[in-house]
Amino acid sequence: MQAQKRNMERMAEAVPDSDEQVLQNFLTHSSWDHRGIMDQVASNANTCIGAEVGAGLYIDESAFEKKEWTDDPARCDEACVPRAQQVHRTKLELAEDIVRHARAIGVRFEWVGMDGGYGQSLGLLESLHAQGEVFVADIHSDRHVYLHDPAPQLPQQKPGSGRKPLGLRYHSNAQSIEVRKWLQKQPASAWCAQTLRDTTRGELRVEVMHRQVWLWDKHGPTAHRWHLIVRREVNSPATIKYSLSNADDQTSVNKLAQMQAQRFWIERAFQDAKSHVGMAQYQARKWQSWHRHMALVMMAMQFMLETRIDHAELHPLLSCYDIQILMATTMPDRRSDPDEVIRQLHERHRKRQTSIDSATQNLS
Repeated sequence: MQAQKRNMERMAEAVPDSDEQVLQNFLTHSSWDHRGIMDQVASNANTCIGAEVGAGLYIDESAFEKKEWTDDPARCDEACVPRAQQVHRTKLELAEDIVRHARAIGVRFEWVGMDGGYGQSLGLLESLHAQGEVFVADIHSDRHVYLHDPAPQLPQQKPGSGRKPLGLRYHSNAQSIEVRKWLQKQPASAWCAQTLRDTTRGELRVEVMHRQVWLWDKHGPTAHRWHLIVRREVNSPATIKYSLSNADDQTSVNKLAQMQAQRFWIERAFQDAKSHVGMAQYQARKWQSWHRHMALVMMAMQFMLETRIDHAELHPLLSCYDIQILMATTMPDRRSDPDEVIRQLHERHRKRQTSIDSATQNLS
């Protein structure tokens, strides 16, 4: 927390009795299980905010650039990627694994939420539905839906015909339509005002449009009847979000809108993790060290969550930034000693000069 950048060199300069090589060894070579830490953090966080009702598990991305090396086993081995992980897997497959693993370790949640990058996959939504998971998934504005059941069925075989009919047919009155084109046809009176939650700027008020629609890929034997939720901000009516949910038919529009709006918190969590606990400031060159860095970030975020909950009564506006500043200014810092600051300056210059000399020798 004392260091402005959370890489090994900067942390070692700030934290008393620390060493850059020791810190690097802790991430890369020491014996501890990052998966176990991540699972424990998930369990602890679930104790704080999880529940079978009112909580969601959200699938989202950190936006860090990733490289697919699965066609280069030697490179994977050099980075210590376990052999079992040296297989290309899509983001959709990984998303399903996250949900299954969360259930397997006892994480409690009512629904699975996701952005349009995942929600556009009908296959993923069908798989979650088949597993008994409730989902609320953002979709793109060009997603096609059916306003009536297409009732897919095989055409009847004609008498005397030896060939079986190929392909499914659907009801002639059931034509698909893009959700944005459907929305354009709706009257202004179809919007319903909803209050979702309190915020630091007052109540979060939105306008919502809802109806039941059918999803069908023109291959499966049945179409799915799910909720379509369209939301726009009262103060920004041009900002429109579309979502699908397989929640129970009796689920209220307000409940669906609240489920949809909860994805805000995963985006906020990424923002806090990158800004205040160094999620993006890692020096990790191996598979294990990167995962361990992320496990430590999760632990730090869990600490901040529990701190905010514990002090909510006296300090309801306590933020991750507040906690970071409090810790950074109260914990011991090696840089409080002027002689140590000068020593560190000379050490940085020595390393830079070594790097310059090495580059010059390579050129010659």
